[in-house]
Amino acid sequence: MEIIKAIIFGIVEGITEWLPVSSTGHLILLRAFLQFKNVSEGFFEMFEVVIQLGAILAVVVIYFKDIWPFTKQKSKAFKSIRLISNPNKKITKVIAAIGNPILKFARNLDRKITNLWGKILVACVPAAVIGLLFDELFEKWFYNPTCVAIALIVFGVAFIVIENWHKGRESRVEHIDSITYKDALIIGGFQLLAAIFPGVSRSGATIIGALLIGISRKVSAEFTFYLAIPVMFGASLLKLVKFGLHFTGLEFVILLVGMVVAFAVSMFIIKFLMNYIKKHDFKVFGVYRIIIGVVVLLAGFIGII
Repeated sequence: MEIIKAIIFGIVEGITEWLPVSSTGHLILLRAFLQFKNVSEGFFEMFEVVIQLGAILAVVVIYFKDIWPFTKQKSKAFKSIRLISNPNKKITKVIAAIGNPILKFARNLDRKITNLWGKILVACVPAAVIGLLFDELFEKWFYNPTCVAIALIVFGVAFIVIENWHKGRESRVEHIDSITYKDALIIGGFQLLAAIFPGVSRSGATIIGALLIGISRKVSAEFTFYLAIPVMFGASLLKLVKFGLHFTGLEFVILLVGMVVAFAVSMFIIKFLMNYIKKHDFKVFGVYRIIIGVVVLLAGFIGII
């Protein structure tokens, strides 16, 4: 039964991590009805974050050529930079000893992809700083079904309103290379909302932010996928360090099964979403969020959760 539960959690994670409906929110709600037995205290708090690594690996596999920064093609790499000579030969040797390996490394980097990673890291700054400082407080205050439901409804309405506003407008950015560092920082600010309020949806918040500043749906979704890589790896590492590596055999199997299932489902969902947005907008996800948010509030009112 515990393996079956892990599979269910993996399926929910794989679907909701990429669709703008909040994976954390859905996992919290699922936990209200389905809980693991014979696991240590705090296991689920770690599980609901680290299971996302499986979903993130799907992005790495699908977009590997677009995010792998190393290249052997000289036309794509950084140009060679020579060290400035210094009259003091000893200083020159020291600089060369330090600088040459760095320059050699840089000459194997793809300029465009390295620039993209720079923007991704800039977008991570707001959530990383605030998350590290106030993560425990956010969990204490907002990680409950009522807050999740409210966030689902509010951002569901936001999706519908913003898509209606966005309809017929020309996108300022049609290719991911055209995203500026300023754009990345603004998108990172929207991602911060998801770090604070479960139910907002990290992908949903970043997509809304990107649409508002004139970035196309396709590019918004792609940048959201890439942005998830450092965010989720970092969050998972923090949770693992906090929890420790003292897994029981059952806990290890539950986590592994959840990650593998999340990976497999994510491979399908990412491709589905990218095909879907070629012809459709995100309003259907807004409607879904409102419906499930209302259902959760009603369930809480009558005492089901």
